[in-house]
Order: sequence, then C-alpha cells, then structure tokens
Amino acid sequence: MRLTTRTNLATRVLMFCAVNEGRTVRTAEIAERCNASVNHLLQVVNLLQAGGYVETLRGRAGGLRLARPMEAISVGEVFRSFESGMPFAECFDAQSNTCPLTATCRLRNYLIRALEAFFHELDMVTLADLVKGNCGLAALLDMCPSPDAACHNARVTA
Repeated sequence: MRLTTRTNLATRVLMFCAVNEGRTVRTAEIAERCNASVNHLLQVVNLLQAGGYVETLRGRAGGLRLARPMEAISVGEVFRSFESGMPFAECFDAQSNTCPLTATCRLRNYLIRALEAFFHELDMVTLADLVKGNCGLAALLDMCPSPDAACHNARVTA
C-alpha cells in the first residue's frame, strides 16, 4: 500500500499547524519547512478546510490554523477522507473494473479486511499523538521556538 501525495501533504500540514498551535501559519512557511510545492499545498489546504480540519483566514494577517483541538483529529479519519477517492484495487471500483475474476476471487474480501484493520489502527492515533513530546518534530517545524519550552509536552511513545 502506498499513500497518495495529498495524504502525505495533509499530514505534514496538520502536524505543522499542531506544532505551531495558537499561531496562524502561512502556506509558504509550511512549504519551506516541509519541502513541498506551494501549489500542491494550496490544494491540500482547501481539502483540509472543506473537511473541517483547518480554518483559513484571508488578508494581511491571514493563513491557517487547526479548526479543532489536535486531540480531536484522528489520523485514520484524515487518511480516509484523502484516500477515499482512489480505489485500492481495480475491483474496488464497480464502474472501471474489468477484472474477469471478480465474481469468484477471494482476494478482494481479504483486502477489504486488511484495509479496515489498517484504518482501525490509525483511528486510534490522534494528531496530538504525532506531535506532543516529539522534540525532533518541534525543532523542524516550530516557527517561534522558545528555548525553555522546546519540548514541554509529555513524551509519547509509539
């Protein structure tokens, strides 16, 4: 399984916003720190806004920030919303399926169960789990680091 670039970028945007919690960040800042194209990020930000994950503000002081607490954003939910438009295999899309084995193939059912297990595991992971206590991530993404609070949150292990 391979995640789409959009899902990868969505996760980077959300982690960037979470590390810089309480601050409005700009897409250009995220692009620079996360090694991403501003154009691609703008598309992803629009999808994140439509999904209720971030809110955007226009104007000179504009940018984006999390629309809800990081503890309330499930990684599984985000992945589902970004990966739902892309069928995992040809047989998952009734309109474009040309596989002659579909009626008798058992693999599809196993794949469905595997995908459900994958998303179930990610449903239990929140954005907070990815960023709180992650000193390395904070060092990379924090736009206003303070020496005494660089890693003030409790450590979380996977």
